[in-house]
Amino acid sequence: MGQSTAELRALAQREGVPAYRGAQIAEWLYRRGARTIEEMTSLPEVLRVHLSATCEVGRSSVVTQQTSRDGTVKLLLALRDGEKIETVGLPYDDRVSCCVSTQVGCPIGCIFCATGQSGFTRNLDAGEIVDQVLTVQDVLRSTGTTIGTGGGRINHVTFMGMGEPLLNYEETLKALWLLNQEMGIAMRHLTVSTVGIVPAILRMAEERLQLTLAVSLHAPSDTLRQKLIPGSSKWTLAELMYACRNYILQTGRRVTFEYCLLDGINDGLEQAKQLNELLKGMNCHVNLIPGNPVPGLNVRRSSPERLKAFREMLEGAGIQVTQRVQRGSDIDAACGQLRRRNSASGTQD
Repeated sequence: MGQSTAELRALAQREGVPAYRGAQIAEWLYRRGARTIEEMTSLPEVLRVHLSATCEVGRSSVVTQQTSRDGTVKLLLALRDGEKIETVGLPYDDRVSCCVSTQVGCPIGCIFCATGQSGFTRNLDAGEIVDQVLTVQDVLRSTGTTIGTGGGRINHVTFMGMGEPLLNYEETLKALWLLNQEMGIAMRHLTVSTVGIVPAILRMAEERLQLTLAVSLHAPSDTLRQKLIPGSSKWTLAELMYACRNYILQTGRRVTFEYCLLDGINDGLEQAKQLNELLKGMNCHVNLIPGNPVPGLNVRRSSPERLKAFREMLEGAGIQVTQRVQRGSDIDAACGQLRRRNSASGTQD
């Protein structure tokens, strides 16, 4: 898991078999979701026996599964080394989306995020990222989910789970290509969310990929932003806005700014005015997110009245605004909650 068709074709040749056997392996991995080499019945038995002795597929196992009334599925997955990560499946009427993690834990430390309070362990490799999509797809199909196109097939992926994708740049980029080239998910249906790692945004702009860049902004001033997102303090908002404007120029793609509204902290009209000034003239839109309550963290989501006033201030300035629909509110849907609860119950991560 994690190798492209080209890499698997080269592997097949190193094993002394025709290159097309590598393409068959890729088909089994990414299109059919095989968990073992034994399942790859189009390969000769002698080759399956040999590969089983020398290679492994490397799929994760489901530790905990939660299913919401709205169809959202939250999984806690155990990796090969025993570390645990979260992933979420979100069936909609017009699509089936998966939210994937890119790290075990997270080094950023956002004060409103359960993952940020659990520390950082390691980066995921591309195979571990793609595996999450395949596993969610398996679970949705096993539960008979037919919402969206393709009868439960994942066709949108957001890199918004545990971790900071752009601090794991190479593996994130490889996972994007695997999802696009091997699983057939359109690049425009892939979203990478970042707190604003400026050098990596500049680097990704040079890739000129037609994906969606989502920047977790959450504050319109450096002082407040550094309080909410300690790991963003290396770069000022001016530097971040320069990187975002450059990204738009290089790719022709609109940038999404994620803004988690926290009661009495970043949801006032003065903050809305500052945000208007910050984003003036930029090809972007703002996604307002009512904060998810996290046990043990002293933050609350904004009231509907404050959220409405904040939104109207932005729209009055001509900024395009969406408001994220809350999904999975009856389960541990927010990033890091399920892993945090699992750890607190005495199960070792």
